[in-house]
Amino acid sequence: MKQTENNVDTIERASVMKAIRLHEFGGPEVLRYENAPLPELKPGEVLVRVHAVGINPPDWYLRDGYKMLPPEWRPQPSFPIIPGTDISGVIEAVAPDVQGFSAGDEVFGMVRFPSFGDSAAYAEYVAAPASDFAHKPAGINHVQAAAAPMAVLTAWQFLIELGHDVQNPLQPERHRPVPLNGKTVLVNGAAGGVGHLAVQLAKWKGAHVIAVASGKHESFLRELGIDEFIDYKKNAPEDVAHDNDLVVDTLGGPTTGRFLRTLKPGGALFPVFLGFSDAEEAAKRGITVSMTQVRSNGSQLAEIGRLLDAGTIRVAIDSTFPLAEAQKAHERAAQGHIQGKIVLTVA
Repeated sequence: MKQTENNVDTIERASVMKAIRLHEFGGPEVLRYENAPLPELKPGEVLVRVHAVGINPPDWYLRDGYKMLPPEWRPQPSFPIIPGTDISGVIEAVAPDVQGFSAGDEVFGMVRFPSFGDSAAYAEYVAAPASDFAHKPAGINHVQAAAAPMAVLTAWQFLIELGHDVQNPLQPERHRPVPLNGKTVLVNGAAGGVGHLAVQLAKWKGAHVIAVASGKHESFLRELGIDEFIDYKKNAPEDVAHDNDLVVDTLGGPTTGRFLRTLKPGGALFPVFLGFSDAEEAAKRGITVSMTQVRSNGSQLAEIGRLLDAGTIRVAIDSTFPLAEAQKAHERAAQGHIQGKIVLTVA
C-alpha cells in the first residue's frame, strides 16, 4: 500500500502529462500533441504509465465527428478530447478497493469502450477500471499487446463468446456465436486488424477458413493458416465463394448483403459495421444476420492473453509511430490496405 501511495504522491506532484488532444473535429491535422492534466485515480481503477497505444477505426470516427453515423445518432462530446482506447503499460498505482493488480504489473486493455471521448488512451498516463485490464502476456512486447485489445475482443465476441448481456438496439435478439468446428468460414477484410485475428480464432476452433483481401496480403494470410484465398481485385468473392456456413464481413456497410448468396441455407452473416439492409432476402434464404458492439472485458483479455503468450494467435503490426506523430499514424490509416495494426509508442 505504501508503494502505491508513494507512486500517487510522485505523480500528483508532476500534475501534467503529454497527450494527443482534439479541440475540434476534422482531419488528422486536428490531433495536437500537448500538455494535459494527469488523470485522477478513482475507486475501482488503476493508473497506468502507458508504453504503447493501439489505434482503431473508432479513433478516427471520433476525430472527424462521427460523420459515418446519421446526424441524429452523432454524440456530442466536450472538448478537449483525448482519443483512443487500447493501451499496454505498467501500473503506477491502484485504488484501495482493487484486487488482483499491483503497482509494477504490466497490463493491457481496451479502456471504457464503448464510450465517446472518455477513454483517453493517447496519453502518457491512463486511469481506468481495473476490470478493463488483464496482465500483459510475458511472451509479447508492449507494442504487440497494445495492438490487440479492440481487434481481438471484437473477433472474440463475434466468434467465441459475447461476454455481456447489453441489448443491441439495432436487433431484437442477443448476438450468438455459431459453432465453428468443421465449418467453412469466409472472412472479408482478412488482413486488417479484426480480420487477421478472426482468421486465427476460426482456425483455432477448427474451421476451414477462406480469406478475402488484396493479393499483396496473400502470403501473410497463408502464414496465419488460411485454407483458401480470394483476391477481391481479381474476383468478386460473391461470385466465386459458395456454400459457406459463416461470413464475417469486417468491412460491413451497405454492400455487406452481397455475401448472402455465398452462404448455405441456415448459414450466418456477421457484419462488423453498420449498413446491412437486406433483411427480407436473408429471411428468404434462412440466413441469420447478427452483429454486436464490442465491449471492454478484462477477463476475456486474460483468456486471450494465454493464446497470445503461447503463440496460438499473434497480432501483426503494420507500422509504429511515436505518440507525438499521431497525425502521421492517422494519415497512414487513411491510406487503407493495413496489414494488422498501427501502434503509437510512448517514451
